[in-house]
Amino acid sequence: MCGCAARDAGQSSAIAIDAVAAGRHFDVGVSDPRGGRHVVVSPRVSPGRDLPPLPKRVPLCHDAHMSDLLAARLQMAISLGFHILFAVAGMAMPLLMVIAEACYLRTGKELYRQLAQRWAKGTAILFAVGAVSGTVLSFELGLLWPRFMQEAGPLIGMPFSMEGFAFFLEAIAIGIYLYGWDRVSPRVHLASGVVVALSGLLSGVFVVAVNAWMNTPRGFELTPQGTFANVDLVAAFFTPAFPTQATHMAIAAYSSVSFAVLGIHAWSLLRQPGSEFHRAALRVVLPVALISAPMQALSGDFAAKHLAEHQPLKLAAAEGLFETRTAAPLVIGGLPDIDAKEVRWGIHVPKMLSVLAHGDPEARVVGLDSAPPEVWPPVVPVHVAFQVMVGCGAMMLGVAAWAGIGLIRRRPLHGERRFLRAAVLVAPLGLVAVEAGWMVTELGRQPWIIFEVLRVADAVTPMGGLWVGLVVSVVAYAALGVVVVVMLSRYVLRAPPAAQLLASGDHSDLRREPAP
Repeated sequence: MCGCAARDAGQSSAIAIDAVAAGRHFDVGVSDPRGGRHVVVSPRVSPGRDLPPLPKRVPLCHDAHMSDLLAARLQMAISLGFHILFAVAGMAMPLLMVIAEACYLRTGKELYRQLAQRWAKGTAILFAVGAVSGTVLSFELGLLWPRFMQEAGPLIGMPFSMEGFAFFLEAIAIGIYLYGWDRVSPRVHLASGVVVALSGLLSGVFVVAVNAWMNTPRGFELTPQGTFANVDLVAAFFTPAFPTQATHMAIAAYSSVSFAVLGIHAWSLLRQPGSEFHRAALRVVLPVALISAPMQALSGDFAAKHLAEHQPLKLAAAEGLFETRTAAPLVIGGLPDIDAKEVRWGIHVPKMLSVLAHGDPEARVVGLDSAPPEVWPPVVPVHVAFQVMVGCGAMMLGVAAWAGIGLIRRRPLHGERRFLRAAVLVAPLGLVAVEAGWMVTELGRQPWIIFEVLRVADAVTPMGGLWVGLVVSVVAYAALGVVVVVMLSRYVLRAPPAAQLLASGDHSDLRREPAP
């Protein structure tokens, strides 16, 4: 609970929560005994939603300095933004190295073995750094948001524990994969790579389960004192948001990483057109990019329909929909004007938002006017981040369609310089889309850390001086980022020298003129 309330109990304020019997909305009023004020600040909840019993009074910490709250939020945002890059790499890179090794076992070509070994080194480097940044995040959860961990710990402890088991399994398997070449049988070695790929995917899914619970909290009842009781771990894990979030995140990992790897090897082919090593990399990566890009668009459609039902304010902020209406238009681009309650300079596609949200061009879509402005998400950053995410995904989908047409027509894409340049241009967009998507997820839930249960401002630590930790984190992450780039450049990004392939009897990577 808030330490400040204990220090100044005589002047502390409280939240009085009044649940309407019909379950359609609840109001949160802030009562100040000194001034007799009562301000309604809580949102309208979607009709028909089952809410847990709500507490009569929940203590609220008012003297936490706003600058410390901002520092805590910035530190968490920077830590998450840094860690998510390594998380998606840990989910997707093992799949690529397993495919490369499978190609080596099928064809016997040494360049596929070299490719698998290079990607395995990259996976190990990113895995190690991700372990460090993930450990920092676990400490930050307890240090910066103690009330969140106190209240939510019994519910989110299980997926975090399962993620820990998956992490240790991945660490063991990646050790076998790195040092088991020619020491274990080819089937066992390939199986260890499969374990790395599956455990990396499961690690990400388990963490997403925690975030899904924060967006659609289930599996508990709130006591009159505001504490959680009657915890149901299964219901807390399989929340309404879990299927769409886990699917969307997993596909995002494969899509973003495959396009990043595709761009790296496309850049190398522009410089070394005759390199069979980089051509082989394209043959491995392209199928993953071709499959994941359209699947990502499809999972995004499911995610939009989920938001329309369970978090309509988040969808309204993302789309810049200020007014609840039927036949709602889809806005492409533009910048929301909060005062005028409209999106300026955007392209409006009639009825399309109703189609995307409900599958019906005449459907009613809930807008921001359904709740008081005090509980709106930050509309401008959410809308801009959403547009960035969708725009990046659209460009990646365009390049995937280009590659698909080329493969159907049996064109050698490794020798098509315009395609290689396009692949280089979209290479970072998948990772940008991942960052933007998480901004939409987290900012769109504001001002709640647990949706409609616990506010961010009430969960932050009462400890001061949080800006020091923020500065230290920024410096540490910047230094760690430089180290990662140097190590990847030295051990992963360079093609193996021709002499190394010649020694193994594979002459396919000798530099030659590009194929016509």
